[in-house]
Amino acid sequence: MSNHETFMMRCVQLAKNGLGSSYPNPLVGSVIVHKGSIIGEGWHFKAGMPHAEVNAIESVKEKNVLKEATLYVSLEPCSHFGKTPPCANLIIDSGIKKVVVGSLDPNPKVSGRGIQKLMEAGCHVLVGVASEACEELNKRFFTFHTKKRPYIFLKWAQTSDGYLAPSKENRTEQAPIWITGKAARQWSHKLRAEEQSILVGTQTVLDDDPGLTTRDWYGSSPLRIVIDRNLRIPETATVFNGSSETLVLTEKEKENNTMVRYERVLFSENLPKQICDILYTSNVQSMIVEGGTKTLQSFIALNLWDEAFVFTGSVRFSSGIAAPVISSRLFSEKKIKEDLLRHYKNLNP
Repeated sequence: MSNHETFMMRCVQLAKNGLGSSYPNPLVGSVIVHKGSIIGEGWHFKAGMPHAEVNAIESVKEKNVLKEATLYVSLEPCSHFGKTPPCANLIIDSGIKKVVVGSLDPNPKVSGRGIQKLMEAGCHVLVGVASEACEELNKRFFTFHTKKRPYIFLKWAQTSDGYLAPSKENRTEQAPIWITGKAARQWSHKLRAEEQSILVGTQTVLDDDPGLTTRDWYGSSPLRIVIDRNLRIPETATVFNGSSETLVLTEKEKENNTMVRYERVLFSENLPKQICDILYTSNVQSMIVEGGTKTLQSFIALNLWDEAFVFTGSVRFSSGIAAPVISSRLFSEKKIKEDLLRHYKNLNP
């Protein structure tokens, strides 16, 4: 690994500190190097707050050395005025003459313009260092801008004999019947804290009354999305408790309230595509599809997903609702305490 790649991977590492809090902005990390040593670091934490390059420059104690330093940044510096001034302008004004960029910004407001502004000001700019890692870092942001939809994670837990849920006659109460242990559930809440929205179908809410929040992990809870064609879910359901915003997809008319928004969709048409269009319009860059089998399988059937996380617990149901069937590349698998987690990636979504 070259020095350029080493410093860029540090940018990627720093950028991950903003996962879950930087939306709708991308994840960006930056380091400033002088004579082979890092003298400044920064990352972007939240929209409206200073960008990574600003934080890195501000962290340098002796500003007079900046004219001899190299700035590394995982994503092309912005060149337009948004909630904060353009980072390209600050880099130029600080006297930095060497800039190394991981990947170009796919946002039409930025793409290529930041690089052009730096070069026109006399900066030497190197683009594409550790680009694969930088693009993986911002897979949500890139998918949102290039495919006009959120990045989609499928997630479910299944029994050792392949069931997602028990049959109705084996249910005694309206509550989740756990297939996995506490460690796996904590992992799932961590995923929720990192993504912008989570989707479930009507029957999942009626059977389990889930909260769909990040109770077992620090961070914001995602937007809760519920499919409820005929508004069968009672207003006493936990998804309507106001702890986080809820979007209900229905074919009925109903007035919105403070924390619940109703959006009409056509159930006779491509529902997953309509959901993606609604979320794109709402500036939501990522979604976890969590249940049940019918909802998950509808996305699988359309090949409309990017990654899947499948937990397998040790319990057996013998009968019930079969788990979804997925056929794709197994990227990795690992044990989380007593449960097995398989991670799939869709190579051609």
